[in-house]
Amino acid sequence: MTEPPQTAEPTPTPGDPAAGAPAPGTALPGDPAAAGRAPQTPAAVRRRAVLAGTAVSVLLIIAIVFGSRLLRDFDSALLPYAVATVFLAFGVAYRYTVWVSAPGARRLFRKGWGSFFSAANFRKAPTALPRMIATYLGFQKFLGARSHARWAAHQLIFWGCLLAAAITFPLTWGWFTFTSSTGSGPGYEMRIWGFKIIGFDALSVLGWLMFHGLDIAAVLVIPGAGYFLWRRMKDRGAITGQRFAYDLVPLLALIVISVTGLLLTFSSIFLHGGGYEFLAILHMVSVVFTLIYIPFGKFFHIVQRPAAVGMQLFKYTSRSKDESVLACRRCQEPIDTTPYVENLQGTMRDLDLGFDEWAEYCPRCKRVLRGSAYLDHVKKGFK
Repeated sequence: MTEPPQTAEPTPTPGDPAAGAPAPGTALPGDPAAAGRAPQTPAAVRRRAVLAGTAVSVLLIIAIVFGSRLLRDFDSALLPYAVATVFLAFGVAYRYTVWVSAPGARRLFRKGWGSFFSAANFRKAPTALPRMIATYLGFQKFLGARSHARWAAHQLIFWGCLLAAAITFPLTWGWFTFTSSTGSGPGYEMRIWGFKIIGFDALSVLGWLMFHGLDIAAVLVIPGAGYFLWRRMKDRGAITGQRFAYDLVPLLALIVISVTGLLLTFSSIFLHGGGYEFLAILHMVSVVFTLIYIPFGKFFHIVQRPAAVGMQLFKYTSRSKDESVLACRRCQEPIDTTPYVENLQGTMRDLDLGFDEWAEYCPRCKRVLRGSAYLDHVKKGFK
């Protein structure tokens, strides 16, 4: 980013770095606050991340053992999936710990989750949090502003994966069991942690939905992932910046999982089990690979997104509390609430970017100043 020209720089004010005085919130050498915010060494961050990952993995193993009633309801055929979820838990905890160790992410984490669990925010705006969870996290309306097709495809992937996870994880851990109530069917009982939840007929509509939930999820995921894969093959903007391991592998993994899952159902119904063993192994390998890949690839944004919801809530509540609105230092047009701008400036100071005062300019004035910098310092060399 090209900085605005020095000739257009605002008049230094007390606390402005240009005046030689430290900016508000900037720690001085020897300041105790500076020691508390001192960047940690990579080795220390990795050690803490390993401890966090190990703790979460152990807790998950304990939950699997007790949730399956001391492994009485645990299906040994699903052991590879269960092991993969343990690695998934370790990877998510490890990556999340490393992520929040960065100054900008740490501030996002504190502000986001602080607003998320704030009782004061709930009292002042009780419907704000559910509404933002539904619109920003669930239906992701912000994607619709970019493209309706991308929004629809993302919704198909989101709800398909959510349905598949809600079915697969509890079954893999032995928390859900389906047992025949008569010994030979068609009556079945669904139990959670050994307690009967519902009884149903396998030949009824409810029974069909119960036993084909993963097929429904696959039908949702395939067109959504297929659209994004097609777009990355055709769209020039997407082709320019895409990376195979980061952008294409997740889509291919989702399609392979969904297709092999549907082929398992096709084999059992129409082929009398022909090729079932090979398809089951291929399906298992693709699922295990994807679960292990999630924390270290593009799918990690699933874990990060709730913190972004908290930031949206922080921005909304700061506006609803009649906070003063900061005006642009050049054109005096309103930018945003003072707490939101100050939070942005704090993040920029944490990252040592060196130009946090320019957060007090509106987007239009930033463009004007960049243009002036270009004319004054680049174009004049050609005159």
